[in-house]
Amino acid sequence: MPYVAGFVTPVPTANKESYVAHAAKAADLFRGLGATRMVEAWGDDVPDGKLNDLKKAVQLKSDESVLFSWIEYPDAATGKAAGEKLMNDPRAEEMMKDMPFDGSRMIYASFDSILEQGSGGKPGYVDGFVVAVPQGKKDAYCAMAEKAAGMFEKHGALRVVENWGEDVPEGKVTDYNRATLREDGEQVVYSWIEWPDKSTRDTAWEKIMADPDMQAGKDMPFDGKRMMWGGFVPVLDETLG
Repeated sequence: MPYVAGFVTPVPTANKESYVAHAAKAADLFRGLGATRMVEAWGDDVPDGKLNDLKKAVQLKSDESVLFSWIEYPDAATGKAAGEKLMNDPRAEEMMKDMPFDGSRMIYASFDSILEQGSGGKPGYVDGFVVAVPQGKKDAYCAMAEKAAGMFEKHGALRVVENWGEDVPEGKVTDYNRATLREDGEQVVYSWIEWPDKSTRDTAWEKIMADPDMQAGKDMPFDGKRMMWGGFVPVLDETLG
């Protein structure tokens, strides 16, 4: 299963084209560092939450859109080595000088994959999720995620990936810990579902939410009130390795 660098980023909506061009340059950089895939997905259906949400996570402004993005590596050693190389790569330093977004409000972390299911393919739509899960309930969360992944795949999902926080740094302005209202003894989980298109996704969710076996119960292994999620349209999906 992959090692994942996961990002949530606020981007001025007017800068969409320049952001995609910027991301394409970054993909060439990560290709040389051993990454296998890079996906940038533009916010389409990102709801407000009562306690927190993906927009609050990055202090989104009225003229901005939120992006859910990730980079996949074949293993943790490759991903960690890539991070170290980036720190000394002049190309990365040059790209940071002209970013079409406020990098201080981008949140990022590295994750170990705990579930990967599905045949894959180029998705036309992505559901992204971020939640804090008690470390003592990791096994229960994995069991729940495996059950849910089977249901998603049954209803047309191409791929489901669940990732457990491995390196979740604190940020100066915001970060995953603050965004999820993480408590002591919890870890951040970053997950996504890849769908062929939005129509398939919408139809699937209607059926899943009506299925008695998928109803959230009192034994859910995390605080659902603090889960953040949204629907996103891929604007860049590069196979790198």
